[in-house]
Amino acid sequence: MDKIQQQREHFNAVADRYREARTHGNHLLLKDLIWSSFLEPHKDLGSGTPKVLEAMCGFGDGKKILETTLNTDIEYEGFDYSDEVLETLKEDQPELKVFHADAGTVELPENTYDIIILLGGLHHVPHIAKPVVERLCRAIKPGGHFINLEPTNGNPVFKAVRDRIYDKNSLFDEETERAFDVKELFDFFESAGMQARDITYPGLSAYVMYYNPDAFPFLNRGGKGLVKFMFALDRLFMRNRIGRIFSFATLSLWQKPKT
Repeated sequence: MDKIQQQREHFNAVADRYREARTHGNHLLLKDLIWSSFLEPHKDLGSGTPKVLEAMCGFGDGKKILETTLNTDIEYEGFDYSDEVLETLKEDQPELKVFHADAGTVELPENTYDIIILLGGLHHVPHIAKPVVERLCRAIKPGGHFINLEPTNGNPVFKAVRDRIYDKNSLFDEETERAFDVKELFDFFESAGMQARDITYPGLSAYVMYYNPDAFPFLNRGGKGLVKFMFALDRLFMRNRIGRIFSFATLSLWQKPKT
């Protein structure tokens, strides 16, 4: 079995567990805080009605994030390799324009989208992540943007911890999934000709406790007050070297040169 098919079957097997856990109030609040903090300085992304592609869209989180945080309507398309997830998404939101495709082979028109958003998808295809980014970037209009949230390792100790988790937790498939070093992730976009517009490191204490309740339910403690408090502490480090070293995730905004 090739790695793409193995990952597809694995994600289909855990999709319901993934979706149910991420309806918890603590997770939803933290997600709102992370995205509001990140996108608030970039309200220009919502001007007009941007044409958006969500790559490896899963349950379509990117659409809600952009429309809610930027307070705008978007012209949305999405694709995913999980047929089971897409069937669920179409049942829940039949008006969505989503289609089945593999990120490594999907055919997209060049210079078409104002924004491509990809949330935690590249680590599912680490063996082809760089050409996937290059393929997607070709579909962005000159001056358009790529928004990416991805698990990353900022130091060797945290990498070892994550590798151990991937090996022992049934939510992950250690044979096909791998987080990236921060520099490695940046190289994917820089090699595709993209320019960093904003980088932040939200994978700190609040993220560890509340962002993956499906993987670590024992850490999902306290209520909204504690979520806000932990996030307020994290914000002190999210845009500096300390955050980069200790963060388990990187959230970045890249722009395609206008000429």
